[in-house]
Amino acid sequence: MATMARANSGPAYPERFYAAASYAGFDGSPNSNTKDIASRFSNDVALILYALYQQATVGPCNVPKPSSWSPVEHSKWKSWQQLGNMVSTEAMRLFVKILEEEEPGWYSRASNSVSEPVIDVQMNHNSNVEPIIENRNSFAETKIISAENGGLMETQDKDVVSEGLGSIVVYDKWISPPVIGQHPKARYQHGAAVVQDKMYIYGGNHNGRYLNDLHVLDLRSWTWSKVEAKVVPKSVESPSPVNIAPCAGHSLIPWENKLLSIAGHTKVPSETIQVKAFDLQTGTWSVLNTYGKAPVSRAGQSVTLVGTTLVIFGGQDAKRTLLNDLHILNLETMTWNEIDAVGAPPSPRADHAAAIHAERYLLVFGGGSHATCFNDLHVFDLQAMEWSRPTQQGEIPTPRAGHTSVTVGENWFIVGGGDNKNGALETVVLNMSTLAWSVVASVEGRVPLASEGLSLVVGSFNGEDMLISFGGYNGHYNNEVNVLKPSHKSTLQSKMMEARVPDSVSAIHNVTNPTRDLESEFEVGHEGKIREIVMDNIDTGHQKFEGEESTERIIATLKVEKEELESSLNKEKLQSLQLKQELAEAKAQNSDLHKELQTIRSQLAAEQSRCFKLEVDVAEQRQKLQTMETLQKELELLQRQKAASEQAALNAKQRQGSGGVWGWLAGSPPQNADNI
Repeated sequence: MATMARANSGPAYPERFYAAASYAGFDGSPNSNTKDIASRFSNDVALILYALYQQATVGPCNVPKPSSWSPVEHSKWKSWQQLGNMVSTEAMRLFVKILEEEEPGWYSRASNSVSEPVIDVQMNHNSNVEPIIENRNSFAETKIISAENGGLMETQDKDVVSEGLGSIVVYDKWISPPVIGQHPKARYQHGAAVVQDKMYIYGGNHNGRYLNDLHVLDLRSWTWSKVEAKVVPKSVESPSPVNIAPCAGHSLIPWENKLLSIAGHTKVPSETIQVKAFDLQTGTWSVLNTYGKAPVSRAGQSVTLVGTTLVIFGGQDAKRTLLNDLHILNLETMTWNEIDAVGAPPSPRADHAAAIHAERYLLVFGGGSHATCFNDLHVFDLQAMEWSRPTQQGEIPTPRAGHTSVTVGENWFIVGGGDNKNGALETVVLNMSTLAWSVVASVEGRVPLASEGLSLVVGSFNGEDMLISFGGYNGHYNNEVNVLKPSHKSTLQSKMMEARVPDSVSAIHNVTNPTRDLESEFEVGHEGKIREIVMDNIDTGHQKFEGEESTERIIATLKVEKEELESSLNKEKLQSLQLKQELAEAKAQNSDLHKELQTIRSQLAAEQSRCFKLEVDVAEQRQKLQTMETLQKELELLQRQKAASEQAALNAKQRQGSGGVWGWLAGSPPQNADNI
C-alpha cells in the first residue's frame, strides 16, 4: 500500500498543542461537546486527553471531587487528579503524542487550507526497508518498527513533521526521518560524532575502498552537506601538506573545538596509532604530535573518553593480529601510557563495544576473533587497574561483533552487529548500575539496524535524548539514517508497560441511568492508559505511580532524598577540601624535595668532575711510577755490572802484584828475567 507522507514545518509548542486541542475539540469550540469527542475516540483515550488538556491549561487538579451520582464526571476528575504535579509542557507533549497515535494525519487535516510541500515517500507494511532513489539520492521510507513483548508490532504510517529531532514523537521505535540534501556515499566502519546539533561522518569503507570525506547532518533540519576540509602544512619550513590518508575502522571523538580521529586501517599502514584532528572553526585537518610509546596501529578498537583522557582497548593490527592491550592518551599533554593491569583481561578481539560508567569503570561487551563472536561482559576498574567479570541480570544478548553503542545516563544502548550467520535484530540496553539487560526495540529482515560497522550517536531536543544511527553493511552498503527516542520504560529490567485495556466500555456520551457499575467500568477502562502516561513522566528510580499515593507523600520522600543527597554532597565537599589541602602540602613537599634533589645533583656533578680529574692524575702518576721502576731496575743492573767490572779489575791487579813479590821471595825470577 502506497501513501503520501506529508513533511511540513508545523507550529512549535505551545501553538502545536493548541492546534491539537482545537482539532480534538477541547478548546470550547462547537466541536467540544462530549458526544462528539466520545464518538471520535475510545472512552479511555477521551478521558486521558481531557485530563492532559486540563493539566496543560489549568494546572494540577485542585477542584473538589464531584458528586458520586455522576460516574462520567467522577472518571474525568479522577483521570485529571492522577496526573499529580505533572508540568504543563509535559502535559502538552503527551496530549499531542496520544493524538498522533490515534490519528496520525491530524495536523494535515487540521491545516488543509495551508499550502505545504509534499514529499513522495513509499510507505508499506512489509518488514523490508527499501529506499526510494530520486536523482541518485536515497530517501528512506518513513517506517516504524517496534517490538512489544517480543512480538513485532504492525508498521504504521505517520505524518512526519520537519522539526529536526522534535519531529520524533514516538518512543522506543526506530524510524527513518525525511532526510534531504546530498547523502554521503554508502559505507561502514566510519566514524561519527555530534557537536552542537550536527552529526559529523568521517571516512569508512565502501566496496573495499577507504574513504576520507567529511559530511555533516544538521539535526534541526535533517539536511546533509559535505564539508570541504583543508589540510594544514607540516611546518613553515616544510610547506608541503600532511597526508590525511583515507581510513576505516577508526574512532571519531569530539574534543573541545575539534574532532579527533584515532587509529584505523589505511592503505599504507603506519607503525603506530595516528591522531588526526579536524578544527571545526578553521575547517582544517592536521596530524597531532604525541609523546611516549604509542601503541601499534590498529582498527576495530574501542576508544572511550574519560575526563581528559582516551582509553584505547583491543582491535586488530595491520597483520590481522588481534589485540587485548590497554593504553591511555592524555589529551592535555598528548602523552601515551600503557596500562599494566591485573586480573584476567578479555580475550584478544576487535569490533567490540566499550563504555564508561561513573568516570571509573570501563565496560567491554562482545566483539569477535577470526572465527568466534563473543557476548561476554568485562569491567576494568581505572582506579584499581584491575579486570573483572561481573554477574549480569536479565537475558544476555546474543554473541555479536561490529555493533555500536552509546550511553544515556547510566543506560548503555547497543545496536547492530551480528555473528557469522545473522545480524542482531534487537536494540538492547544495559543498566550499568544494576547490570540488568533488557530489549528496547526489535527489527525484521535485512535492515541497516541489523548491520555491522554502523555508527550510533546521541542527539538532544527539548531535554530529550535521541539515538541516531547511520550506515552499516548487511550484504550491501547503505547510507540511511534511523532515529529512536528512548523512553524511561526502556531502562527497566524488563518491559514493565502494562497492556492497554481494550475499548470494551461504552462511549462517554451513551451514559444513561448512571450507576456504580458504570463508574467502575470507566475506572478500569482508562486505568492502564493513565498508568502508562505517568510511567512515561516519572523517573524510574521512584515507585510506580498509584492513584492512592498522595502528592504530599511523594514530595516528602523527595525532600528526604534531597536532604540525604545534600548531606552526602557536604561530606564529599569536605573530603574534597581535605584532599586539596593534602595535595597542596604534597606539592609543597615535592617542590622542596625537587629543589634539594637539584642541589644534590649539582654537588654530585661537581664531585664527579673532581673525581674524573683525580682519576686522570692517578693514571699519570701510575705511568710515571712505572717509568721510574723501569729506570731503577736498569740503574741497579748497571751498578751490578760496574761493580763486577771493578771487582774483576781489582782481582787481576792483585794477582799481578802478589805473583812478583812471592816469586822474588821464593827465589824465582820474574818472567821477564828469563827473557834476558
